[in-house]
Amino acid sequence: MVKHIILWTLKDMPDEEKNKVKQGIKAGLEGLKGKIPGLVEIKVVVDGRLASSNADLMLDSTFESADALKTYSKHPDHVAVADGKVRPYTASRTCLDFEF
Repeated sequence: MVKHIILWTLKDMPDEEKNKVKQGIKAGLEGLKGKIPGLVEIKVVVDGRLASSNADLMLDSTFESADALKTYSKHPDHVAVADGKVRPYTASRTCLDFEF
């Protein structure tokens, strides 16, 4: 099994817009469950952020294997969400992938 965890900091924007962007990212990415082979679990955390945080949201996903993660990264449904809902609004991205 492989964990794929992403932390994003969004570009500077009004809070109301930022909340809409976060909800769009959450809906888009979580909507991939059942559509991409090897994707076991996917969750986007957008609420409950403490003041000590330095990221705006987190993707926590699990894949059957490293090959399944590669398939996900190139899958057209994932690319559409990334290009339409994530990348245009992202200031920074941190990734941690690991086997467990």
